Amino acid sequence: MSWWGKLAGGAFGYVLGGPLGALLGAVLGHNLDRGLAGLEVEEESLEPGEQERVQTAFFTTTFSIMGHLAKVDGSVSRTEIDVAEAVMAKMDLDAEMRRTAIRLFNQGKQTDFPLNEVLEQFRLECHRRSILTQMFIEILLQAAYADGAMNPAEERLLLHICRQMGISEFLFRQLERMIQAERHFSGRTGRRAEAVSPGPALKDAYAILNIPPSASDAEVKRAYRRQTNLHHPDKLVAKGLPEEMMKIAAEKTHEIRQAYEQIKTARGF
Repeated sequence: MSWWGKLAGGAFGYVLGGPLGALLGAVLGHNLDRGLAGLEVEEESLEPGEQERVQTAFFTTTFSIMGHLAKVDGSVSRTEIDVAEAVMAKMDLDAEMRRTAIRLFNQGKQTDFPLNEVLEQFRLECHRRSILTQMFIEILLQAAYADGAMNPAEERLLLHICRQMGISEFLFRQLERMIQAERHFSGRTGRRAEAVSPGPALKDAYAILNIPPSASDAEVKRAYRRQTNLHHPDKLVAKGLPEEMMKIAAEKTHEIRQAYEQIKTARGF
């Protein structure tokens, strides 16, 4: 049974406590606050119940922080709501999961939302699983750039989130460039090829692989393998990504593959 099936069915033995448990309990109407015991787990493996707990934490944190991010500049735009709904659509949520995601989004918009406490518990749950925290930041960056640009309030909040999660500003800027490139690249590859100048698209392809255009062929191949490995859906789920988010990870790997193919074509290897 999936993490959601256990949660919806009342099997709360694995469920996280603390602020995330209280947040999820508030939207589900259950008392999930069971304390913070047993949060420290190893990167290499997840014991029975731990994977479901991390998946629950990722789902709860992602949608509540998306709501907080949408509200940070004072108002929630239609575009920001559309992004949250697009994430839900990609996850193919059933009606009850969708309602829960919307409630979490709305909880994040509240003025008394315990941002730092939520982030601290999520950091503990992820415990050195940098692949998960990176995916989390990538989703938030996609939300911030939904209307074409990240405003100063969103940038300040995202940098604060990174500090709380132990993510360097250097990595944040790398991820930001990758997200910007993905937006440009996917827009171009969705149009007719003859109507698109190959130069800018090729520049974005390098940014998606997080390498400069001056990289050697061997470095291009290594970067492709590295990015594919980082975003591999099965590996992400094994680390605690909710199964419902596999489609988001699969889309990332597809974009990475498209970028790599464009570079291969341009270089002739």
